[in-house]
Amino acid sequence: MSHPAFELIRDEHIAEVNSQAQLFRHKKTGAEVLSLVNDDENKVFGVTFKTPPQDSTGIAHILEHSVLCGSRKYPVKKPFVELLKGSMHTFLNAMTFPDKTAYPVASQNLKDFYNLVDVYLDAVFFPLISEDTFRQEGWHYELENVQAPLVYKGVVFNEMKGVFSSPDAVMRDLSQRSLYPDITYGKSSGGDPKAIPELTYRQFKEFHDTFYHPSNTRAFFSGDDDAGKRLAILDEYFSQFERLDVDAEVQLQPRFNAPRQIVATYAGPKSEGKARDGMVSVNWMIDPPADRTEALSHSMLSYLLAGNPAAPLRKALTESGLGEGMTGGGIGSGLRQPMASFGMKGIDAADAEKVEALILSTLKDVADKGFAEDQLEAAINTFEFSLRENNTGSYPRGMTYMFTAMNGWLHGGDPLEPLAFEGPLASLKAKAAEGHFAREISRLFLDNTHRTTVTLSADPDQGAREAAEEVAKLAAVRQGLDEVALAAVVAETEKLKALQESVDDPAELAKIPTLTLADLPRESRTVPIDIGTLADTRLFYHDLPTLGIVYLDLGFDLHVLDKELLPYLPLFGRALLQTGTSKQDFVSLTQRIGRATGGIAQHRGLSARQGSDGSAAWFFLSGKAVPDKHEEMLAIMGDVLLDARLDNRERFRQMALEEKAGFETRLVPGGNAIVDTRLKSGLTEAGWIAEQSGGVSYLGFLRELVQRIDSDWASVEAALVRIRDTLFQRGHMVVNVTADGSLWDRAKVEIGSFLGRLPNGTPAFADWSVDLAPKSEGLIIPAQVNYVGKGANLRALGFELTGASSVVLKFLNTTYLWDKVRVQGGAYGGSSRFDLTSGNFSFLSYRDPNLLKTLDAYDGAAKALNAGIGENDLTRSIIGVIGDIDGYEFPDAKGYSSMWRQLTGTTDAIRQQRRDEVLGTSAADFKRLAEAVDAVARHGHVVVLGGEAAITAANETRPGLLKVSKVL
Repeated sequence: MSHPAFELIRDEHIAEVNSQAQLFRHKKTGAEVLSLVNDDENKVFGVTFKTPPQDSTGIAHILEHSVLCGSRKYPVKKPFVELLKGSMHTFLNAMTFPDKTAYPVASQNLKDFYNLVDVYLDAVFFPLISEDTFRQEGWHYELENVQAPLVYKGVVFNEMKGVFSSPDAVMRDLSQRSLYPDITYGKSSGGDPKAIPELTYRQFKEFHDTFYHPSNTRAFFSGDDDAGKRLAILDEYFSQFERLDVDAEVQLQPRFNAPRQIVATYAGPKSEGKARDGMVSVNWMIDPPADRTEALSHSMLSYLLAGNPAAPLRKALTESGLGEGMTGGGIGSGLRQPMASFGMKGIDAADAEKVEALILSTLKDVADKGFAEDQLEAAINTFEFSLRENNTGSYPRGMTYMFTAMNGWLHGGDPLEPLAFEGPLASLKAKAAEGHFAREISRLFLDNTHRTTVTLSADPDQGAREAAEEVAKLAAVRQGLDEVALAAVVAETEKLKALQESVDDPAELAKIPTLTLADLPRESRTVPIDIGTLADTRLFYHDLPTLGIVYLDLGFDLHVLDKELLPYLPLFGRALLQTGTSKQDFVSLTQRIGRATGGIAQHRGLSARQGSDGSAAWFFLSGKAVPDKHEEMLAIMGDVLLDARLDNRERFRQMALEEKAGFETRLVPGGNAIVDTRLKSGLTEAGWIAEQSGGVSYLGFLRELVQRIDSDWASVEAALVRIRDTLFQRGHMVVNVTADGSLWDRAKVEIGSFLGRLPNGTPAFADWSVDLAPKSEGLIIPAQVNYVGKGANLRALGFELTGASSVVLKFLNTTYLWDKVRVQGGAYGGSSRFDLTSGNFSFLSYRDPNLLKTLDAYDGAAKALNAGIGENDLTRSIIGVIGDIDGYEFPDAKGYSSMWRQLTGTTDAIRQQRRDEVLGTSAADFKRLAEAVDAVARHGHVVVLGGEAAITAANETRPGLLKVSKVL
């Protein structure tokens, strides 16, 4: 399909993505468009601009936030939030990268999809981006009165304070900047909080005028929508511009003649005893890949070296005893000159040179000896399976196409070439057999002098020192302001707050396109399911098209385990796959899995159950394979379940150290999830279990376990063996199979035979009774921002809510909490959650500069709900919830979701009832939830994960508010 405003450059079918691909250039402006037509109902659009920053003020990041705060066609404060509230999107966001900014959307509903595209195009090309928006999203001085201290506020400012509170983020930033000191990649594209206040509104506006132009645009479509309409929509916007010569090229970084060393610190506590607070990363700059074969080679080499626990570089590092876990993911693909990194965390900084030497010597050893045939076969099969399956989970498949194409396209390369993998994969297979990867190690790493080694260690005074420097900087600014200037800042503060609290004109809000309730399907989507038995084992089967793959889930009811064993489960699950068996070490086992399957994984499922105070708590071992590999996949799963080397003390110690280090790393970026788990641990059985196996309590268990592995290994091993012997019995087991009918006919016999070889016991359920006692806590970590939670169990408070409550929460999250916690409070996010099954309710904030102010906002939510809702807002919120319910799933996910509903007692009748309640939401439901939220304000408990100064100050203002303990 063509359009007179566009020149067709390429038109070809790409079998690997089952798409007719057309590349166009807009004749007037030069904008480029890649259009993929395929049968994917999950339609994707994205517009991407080259946005190379010249400093670390976060200009591209702040602009990404700001363009979505009102536009020429939709002049309201937050059209993005209106879409979050009232569309059926399967993806809706924007992302800032070191050299580009992308605005992708996706939806399964065609009308909704066109609405999203129109709002996004108007946002990026014709944003309002007033100075007030810049101040709100970027940074501003805030002064409550002329006697008050001057402070910085801004959403991105506080977001990046949260980012730089993570040692891993500090390491990533420093590593990248160390390799590219002379070009844009040497800047912090997200923004360094120390540099953000240097950005002016004039620079901000000029950046948009320069880079947000069709002449600097890469637009993308994928899906089953009309190809001609795509071009017409784009021309409507592009044609309003004249061609512009945009200098947005990323220059090449000149090469180093010799490796460089960087030593720095991060804000964090010193470890007790021997210092284990250091991190080291060895980094290389790589030449741009010449073609798709070389790009695929980079990814496969990264996997071969460090992509799984048995990979030689990862294995050498984890077994060295020098640290607690590996950092760095090998060779990335997002930069014009790619970056490669390998390193360790949890080291003594004095051992950084030893880690560097180990990395280099291991690389040399592998380069000299090459990879074993089994290693190559496993890696190639893993990659080939992944490429052919193309299962992107909840992430729209079209977006992977967009970003895959963008890697070269952004820098003048062919966007179609990366989408076709058959030829490159065949070429790489042939090269692999001829020693290609060993030669690549020498070329990319050993002979590459463009290398840096970055060493980080904790400085317990750095956080306080940086906070004092910020206070001093602000004090100096304040000192330079006379009374008139101070009054002006106060006036600006009041003006911005008034603007933030103002209400959009309903007539302007009505311009934002939306679906109607009539556009929504009334019936819940169902998944085909046959429930029966196979070899005396409960069976769920889902007849779905799976492209020749059988997806198998083996589930074991955790209720048979004594409760003191529950904290072992995450490591127990890893041990099954990462310790080997009596016949194979874990390296051989890992390679065997890679050669024969598309992957075997373990995880736990946990939820409250319908109509019960108990929980659905299950351990799953899942695998996927093509028909001629079913038998081998089942043999591997049997070996893993019954013959794992649970006596492998050294390997288990390594995993425990990795688990501990990984958890500590997640505390800052995932603080809201940690707070939510802690809040709910005192409310229900499922909440308590989640805390024991994944919350702050679990971190305490890990720290104690690391010591016990050395001092009392016998008891640790006995616990692991007890879990296996008790858990893996067929009496409380389920089997879940997702495959089309022809595959199932063949697999059924093999699976039945496999089940017959498993123990056939039916252990009694254990006593999990615990004293659930919610309490308010302040959990201290070295962070410049907080994660503030407040919650309660509404059922225990006497409230029984319905599906309509989801609509009320959608409205609450996208209006009151967005405004109070994010816009006015400066946090990166604020939300509420409610689980109909358990009755648990929680408020949460993310990267929040406040504490008490946020709690006050939570306590004011009931009043906001009692104010009622307009008809348009109600309709939008209903649409948004139905969109959430009808989210896109691939066949394997549909099969798993159907099984999980069976295990939690969520029948199709219950799902339909909740859908009907959503569609029938009325003002009375807002009053009902307002009463419940008011009860949370009065009776709920508080958990805060944050900085010591903020928690201490809160307790001084409200004595006894939080029981304080240090987490890091």
